[in-house]
This record gives sequence, structure tokens and C-alpha cells, in this order.
Amino acid sequence: MARLLWICLGSAVGGGARYLLSGWMLKLLGPAFPYGTLTVNLLGSFLMGGLMYAGMEAAALSTTLRLVLTTGVMGGFTTYSAFSYETLRLFLDGRWGVAVGNVLVHIFGCLLVCLLGWLGAKALCSV
Repeated sequence: MARLLWICLGSAVGGGARYLLSGWMLKLLGPAFPYGTLTVNLLGSFLMGGLMYAGMEAAALSTTLRLVLTTGVMGGFTTYSAFSYETLRLFLDGRWGVAVGNVLVHIFGCLLVCLLGWLGAKALCSV
């Protein structure tokens, strides 16, 4: 039960961080492209790669801490549902090129930064 409560707390922290970062990106870059969601998904993918390496491969995190940070914080932070809706909205608004670009940048960008997070954690944990 304690683990569940820690995960719920982590999710709240992640959701708050997503709200703040997305709002900041909107103010910084404007509404022409969903930069906030992209930034959150890229950063979340990078952090997820690093956390999973540190927790699963290097055993540098306890099981509870790994679950709190991945299922909790990253689960609350990343915004796949927002990505889906924003992409759908772009398609429905006839902005097909921006919608396709959004999908491609999210998929390949998130895979790339997840790998970079994994490799960075591997380098840090191997020291």
C-alpha cells in the first residue's frame, strides 16, 4: 500500500511539472505547433531511458524508487494522450503537413532521446 501512495504522489509531481513546462513552452514559442507536448515527450523519453537503465540494468535504484519515478513521475509527466488529441486536431483542421511532422518528430525524437538517456545512464552507472 505504501508503494501505491508513493507512486500516486510521484504522478502528482509529474503532472505538475508537465503543466509548468508546457505552459512555459507555449509562452516561449507560441501556439503554432504543440511544442509543449513535444518538449514533455522528448524529455520524458530521455528520462525514462535513463531511469530504466539505472533501475533495471545497473540496479542503482530500488524497485520502489524505480516504480515511483517511472510509473509515478514519468506517468504523470509524459503526455501521449495530449499528443494524440493535438495531432487529431491538426488533421481535422486540415493541417496535414504539421500533423504528420508532429507524429514523425515525436516518434523518432522520443526513440532517439530514450536511447540517449539509456546510454547516458549506462555511462554514469559504469563509473
